[in-house]
Amino acid sequence: MDANKSHSFSRSKSQSRGAWVLVLFGLFASFAGRLSAAETRTIIFFGDSLTAGSGLDPDEAYPALIQKKIEAAGLLWRVVNAGLSGETTAGGLRRLDWILRQPMDIFVIELGANDGLRGLPPELTRTNLQSMIDRIRARYPHVIVVLAGMQLPPNLGPEHTRQFAALYPELARANHAPLIPFLLDRVGGETTLNQTDGLHPTAEGHKLVAETVWQVLQPLL
Repeated sequence: MDANKSHSFSRSKSQSRGAWVLVLFGLFASFAGRLSAAETRTIIFFGDSLTAGSGLDPDEAYPALIQKKIEAAGLLWRVVNAGLSGETTAGGLRRLDWILRQPMDIFVIELGANDGLRGLPPELTRTNLQSMIDRIRARYPHVIVVLAGMQLPPNLGPEHTRQFAALYPELARANHAPLIPFLLDRVGGETTLNQTDGLHPTAEGHKLVAETVWQVLQPLL
């Protein structure tokens, strides 16, 4: 083989190796991308006794039922129940930084019912919820914040009840946040679906709450 042919052959081999390196690099990048896409992501349910599942086994509360729906759908999401019985929006704001220490992808806020039942001004509830949204987004800009709307019994007065119910859709619109219109839809006020206190859902009631939440949450997953 003469020098020109030898040089040409070496260059051909070099180009061939380079092409294979590019192919292998592309395959590796594609594989790594699939691995990244397959990582389990996290949903935080941040609420009061309704989220905590007061009076029930934690596995009967709606966040645990959402986890079961996720697994049945073959989705890689982990549910964290950060519900605390008796929590108000002011209390939630105080403990929010502790919750924000863990990475998350969706943050569902279910707070305000205890504010309303205690007769606190709806504007105070609105201010606290807005502060939570701002703080979550400042820490994790990519996180989807979901608001769970609440309503109050009519015995607290029509104006207070109206103002309270209106603050959730107004906040959702102002912050471009998905809204669960009424967490206790089909459950609130139904004797057979609530415990003896008339406020906290039974296990059957939580199944309906999970369905209500799932309607909004599923498209986000």
